[in-house]
Amino acid sequence: MSSKSKLRYAVGAVAIALVAAGVAGVVPVPFIHAEEQQEAPAPAQAPKPVPATVAEIHNQNITRWSSFSGRLEAIDRVEIRPRVAGAIESVHFREGDLVKQGDLLFTLDPAPFETEVARAEAAVFSAQSRLKLATTELDRGNELWKTRVITRTVLDQRQETKQNAEADLRSAQAQLRSAKLNLGYTEIRAPISGRVGDIRLTPGNLVAAGANSEILTTLVSVDPIYATFDVNEQALLLAMHQNGEPSVDAVQQIPVQLSSDFIGPDVIKGHVQMIDNEFNPRSGTIRVQAVFDNTRGRLVPGQFARLELGQASAGKAIMVAERAVGTDQDKKFVLVVNPQNVVEYREIRVGGEQDGLRIVTSGLEEGERIVVEGLQHIRPGMTVAPEVVSMDRRSMVDAGDEAKGDSRS
Repeated sequence: MSSKSKLRYAVGAVAIALVAAGVAGVVPVPFIHAEEQQEAPAPAQAPKPVPATVAEIHNQNITRWSSFSGRLEAIDRVEIRPRVAGAIESVHFREGDLVKQGDLLFTLDPAPFETEVARAEAAVFSAQSRLKLATTELDRGNELWKTRVITRTVLDQRQETKQNAEADLRSAQAQLRSAKLNLGYTEIRAPISGRVGDIRLTPGNLVAAGANSEILTTLVSVDPIYATFDVNEQALLLAMHQNGEPSVDAVQQIPVQLSSDFIGPDVIKGHVQMIDNEFNPRSGTIRVQAVFDNTRGRLVPGQFARLELGQASAGKAIMVAERAVGTDQDKKFVLVVNPQNVVEYREIRVGGEQDGLRIVTSGLEEGERIVVEGLQHIRPGMTVAPEVVSMDRRSMVDAGDEAKGDSRS
């Protein structure tokens, strides 16, 4: 076989081998590998930061308040009783009226007392006449004694007669004043300004006089008014703090405010009138009495009220929006945004509420940032894009309104 024939044979053999390999599935291998490369997933991308409304924590000057329940009391309470006996002639008020000191409440029949006044006036006139006669007789006796027309004994008798006449006149005048007082007592007037109660006895009834007589009505003062409540030791020490330490002299500076269903959303400010001199060993509380203005008469003695006792001087505290505080079973927490804008879970302890913000007693430091809106959408470990607002009531309300608008859209 020639060399050219051998070359053609070799090329043909290679071609046959390639065809056979294609039938056996050898050739498509590079194409299957390309398909596998196309189906391989792309590398994972980092999640985008979640928008979050945050606020920076600052210490604020506040007055911390402690809340109590108390009862209102009238400063003055008077039982209206007659000072003279007689028959009730008329009543000059309506039950529940507000009256002023000196207003006429009841009138007793004055006729018997007018008679006594007339009799006393006659007795005074008679005593004056006797004194005038005795004075004249004594003057004449002095002239006669100079010439010894009368004896010394007669002159002494005339002096005694004049002295007796003077005493009789003073007695008669005292009787007249007493009769006029009794006549005046037939007009029973309000001894204080306040609100009258129910009418116990109506016109026509006979009444006795004195402390054991029947009560005609009651009268309680309205303005100002007392509120009495019991305060525990811790709250009292907090209220009496002045310049960082408890001070007895701070009592006059302790603020107190009152609210009640009777006055709606209004709050009435007052001041501490008295702190009792000892704690009750059973309850561990001490009685505190505060006084409030009641010019409009909306507060009624005997009703319950809500009292808040503040500090004598303001202190510093961290305050956060109520909506920024979450509840985890029996714990309170906030979501802190660290310098890398990563959210962290932080347990806190909270105190009272003031100006729409909650006092934080532990768990936060000044300068830290917390999430104040949308806690339900943010989890610890997330990276957020913070939108900073100030930690005050107005900003919190605005932020809340915006969040509600976003949720509705």
